[in-house]
Amino acid sequence: MDRTQLVLLALILGVVVGGSVVLLIAYAFRLRDRQRAETSSHVPDGVTLVLRAMDDPAFVSDASSTVLAASAPVGVFGIRVGDVIPGEELRHVARAARNTGAPVVRNLRLRRGPAPAEPRLVAARAASISPRLTLVVLRDITEQERVEEMRRDFVANTSHELKTPVGAVSLLSEAIEMAADDPAQVRIFAARLTAEAARLAALTARIMSLSRLQASDELREVRDVSVDEVVTSAVEAHALQADSASVTLVRGGTRGLHVRGDAQVLSEAVGNLIANAIAYSPAGSSVGVGVREADGVVEIAVTDRGIGIPEAEQQRIFERFYRADQARSRSTGGTGLGLSIVKHAVQRHGGEVRLWSAPGRGSTFTVRLPAATPESDPPQPKPVRKDRRRRVLTHPTPTEKDSV
Repeated sequence: MDRTQLVLLALILGVVVGGSVVLLIAYAFRLRDRQRAETSSHVPDGVTLVLRAMDDPAFVSDASSTVLAASAPVGVFGIRVGDVIPGEELRHVARAARNTGAPVVRNLRLRRGPAPAEPRLVAARAASISPRLTLVVLRDITEQERVEEMRRDFVANTSHELKTPVGAVSLLSEAIEMAADDPAQVRIFAARLTAEAARLAALTARIMSLSRLQASDELREVRDVSVDEVVTSAVEAHALQADSASVTLVRGGTRGLHVRGDAQVLSEAVGNLIANAIAYSPAGSSVGVGVREADGVVEIAVTDRGIGIPEAEQQRIFERFYRADQARSRSTGGTGLGLSIVKHAVQRHGGEVRLWSAPGRGSTFTVRLPAATPESDPPQPKPVRKDRRRRVLTHPTPTEKDSV
């Protein structure tokens, strides 16, 4: 082998060795970068900028479920940078996406703010953006669920409830036509027809009121509302009903409290509770309306000494058209929508309704709303006075039953 061939062979060997060294160095750098990525909890700058611009609640968490970066709207769910993800279900969604490497979508119930804030239905979508980092995006789908539930309830329940008065109106119309030559019978049938028409009108109005509460995202006239104003309006609106049923309305508790919301909607909700309490109370008994504040929450309790509600039915009492006592509700003209309206009206104000009841001992419905502090105290409403027409007493009364 001559000198030229030796030089060429050495050159080839040098190229091979040099290339191998370069490949080994590149592989080492790549391995180092991969190890850094697997152990690094640094959030890329691009991800942080995207989170700042997002309108949806979103956050990035690491393998220890610690929030490293978040969008501004996510704070309403109590998620903050540097804290552990609140809620085991939400942590499970983030871990599942990180472990599988595939996007994970779950529907969860998350509370927006402290109790008594309403739990919201949220679609949580999690995706892994690195071996240690997971991006979670939350989308509030409560309104979609409400609209769908409203549609199902309207089709299933309303058609059934409207069938009875509509059928009665039709039959009475035929009866009037057949008894045209008998004035006495015509008057009887006409009176029954008027009653059924009034029942149909009341049912339609209740359905429309409930549909507005379920469909609307925001209240129309939101302001600092005096609880005294709400209670006074509700009590005076049902004083005649109480007098006719020989039931005494007793009002008491703390004065001067305020909540944030729509005064008309709140008055209707409290009025529905008072109307129910009167309808299910025996003659000679009393219905108490008490107000108090505890831990930043205003409680309006309506207590009766009526028939009570069995424990097995208490979970369903706020459903549309549900009646614990079918016969009595029909005789009093109830539509089965009053408590459902109360529930949705209170939820619209960020509150909740609690129920205590025992058969034979009566019931207490408690509306719990976040307290508000107005800039200036409005003039106090005039106290409700007792007279012969309105059986209303005003003195302090407990807001809950003694045995609660």
